[in-house]
Parts: sequence; C-alpha cells; structure tokens
Amino acid sequence: MAGEPPVPSDATSLGRILAPDGVLHGLRAAGKAALLGDLARRAARALPIDGAELLAALLRREDLGSTGVGDGVALPHARLEALARPFAILARLREPIAFDAIDEAPVDLVCLLLLPADAGGEHPNALACIARRLREPGIAAALRGARDAASLRAALCGRP
Repeated sequence: MAGEPPVPSDATSLGRILAPDGVLHGLRAAGKAALLGDLARRAARALPIDGAELLAALLRREDLGSTGVGDGVALPHARLEALARPFAILARLREPIAFDAIDEAPVDLVCLLLLPADAGGEHPNALACIARRLREPGIAAALRGARDAASLRAALCGRP
C-alpha cells in the first residue's frame, strides 16, 4: 500500500525460513522442558531429523546458558549436521512460562531456530535477524496482539 514503509530485509529473510505451518498461536506448555520437547517433536516431523537428537541439541545449548533473552522472549536454537538450511518455528504461548531468562521474566514468545552445522550458507545471520526483529518495540507488541497464526507470521515477517 502507498505510504507504508518497505519490508525490512530481516523480515524477508525470516519469511524464507519460517513456514506458514511453523507458526503456533496459543500453544500450551507446562514448562521450559515440556516446551522444548514439543518444539523438537514438531520440528522433527517437518525435517529429516530425529526428535530425540534435536531435543538433546537444544538442551545442550540451554546448558550453556538460557536462551531466554528478556522481555518475555526466548530464542532456543541449535546447529545440526543433518540440516541443509535454517528452519524456524514461532510460538506465542497461551500462558507465559518460566524460562530462566536473563531478566527472570516469564516467556510467552518463542522462536525456535535450527541452523546447519556449517554456518556459511544462505542465512548465516538468521539468529541475529530474528533477535533484531523481536527487539523492535512494535514487533513484540504486534505478536502479543495477534489473533491467529497468520497474524503472528505477518507481524514477524512483515507480510501475510
């Protein structure tokens, strides 16, 4: 539409790695471990990766330090040998959960990011891209106000 700013390149890149069916609105999770297990199972169904192997990789990364980055946002991620290109799942939780975040605030916005072990690819900065988008003041508010998965995707990627 006329008068609207162009979609940022970060948003365009996210649209390539976040499949429409990889957006979850109102996801329920009993806690951090349950959430990571659920996301690992969902990703394993979409990718040629074993769910247990994926969950183990996510938990190893969490052992290094929580991926709860503050302001109710978590970016669990892992690098995997079996992956050829970045893959993401975005979830807005029905109820915030404790995630050992840096600011100790509960998390309600989660973006799982899986990256190829070889970082030199089409999206070497995917994690930074997602983190930048979620730190934009209006983006998190738009994600929290989204009424469905399509609205969540549009808020993060800048288009439906």
